[in-house]
Amino acid sequence: MNILIVNGPNLNLLGTREPEIYGSEPMDSYLQNLRQEYGDTQIYFFQSNIEGEIINRIQLDDFDALIINPGAYTHYSYAIADCLKNISKPVIEVHISNIYKREEFRQKSVTAAHSLGVISGFGLSGYRLALISLRAIH
Repeated sequence: MNILIVNGPNLNLLGTREPEIYGSEPMDSYLQNLRQEYGDTQIYFFQSNIEGEIINRIQLDDFDALIINPGAYTHYSYAIADCLKNISKPVIEVHISNIYKREEFRQKSVTAAHSLGVISGFGLSGYRLALISLRAIH
């Protein structure tokens, strides 16, 4: 199984960005551990601060399932929402923080309607939970 993880804007700063909210572990070390734990699954990763690059990467359609953390695009990117709506692969949306405990504008996701489900508030472990879920349905 090939799983693509896509992270949106500012998530390249994981490990240093607001560690009280996002934790102190960088994404690359987390991915290394995840790949070791699930060696029978190909885990690809893409991060961009640019909306169009995220859409272009998803539209390559070279994966079996998608885990996406759209970052701030969660709340207003109808372009990414339309992209997710038009792919035929299972999608799980992940948020490191609990978006429902944060500012009001962060509590709305325009992309979630095009996902099987949303995992929010479990830190980086949300990616593992999404991976486990996708493996169970595949």
